[in-house]
Amino acid sequence: MTEASIPAPLTSDWQALPPRAARLAALAGAFGGLFVPGVPLAAAWWFFDLPAGLWGAVVGLLVGIVFGAWLGRRRLTRTRWRLDAQGLGLRRDLMWQLETRIPISRVQHLDLRRGPLERRAGLATLIVHTAGTRMSAVTVSGLDQADAERLRDTLSHQLDQDADAL
Repeated sequence: MTEASIPAPLTSDWQALPPRAARLAALAGAFGGLFVPGVPLAAAWWFFDLPAGLWGAVVGLLVGIVFGAWLGRRRLTRTRWRLDAQGLGLRRDLMWQLETRIPISRVQHLDLRRGPLERRAGLATLIVHTAGTRMSAVTVSGLDQADAERLRDTLSHQLDQDADAL
């Protein structure tokens, strides 16, 4: 392998996801919030014939949309990733802090997924399939497309080096 084909260097600092990923997550969260808690709240308001009738039900839908958008945006703005010599780290901090560590030795294969909205925003989702059960995978959504490709290439390059050492 030539020197030019080696991926970019590793980073030991926690990297934030781009702001446009939070906007996309807010859109997805608003759609989810429409159905939970929006529709149940509106249906309860309508079913129990509470004051303001139809307007109260509409407000219930709007509350669900706004809450879902806020939650989706907050989830992605508080997600960080880093790649170091040991592997990929992912830190999520919404209400409880969750830190996931994927050692290079556990990585089986890598996928990049880009839906139509992600492509339009220049984003991608990296799926890291790990050793273990049949459905073991860690998904990192909202990555900048260049970062996702760099992570995939760096992890696969490290896998190739580890395989050559055996």
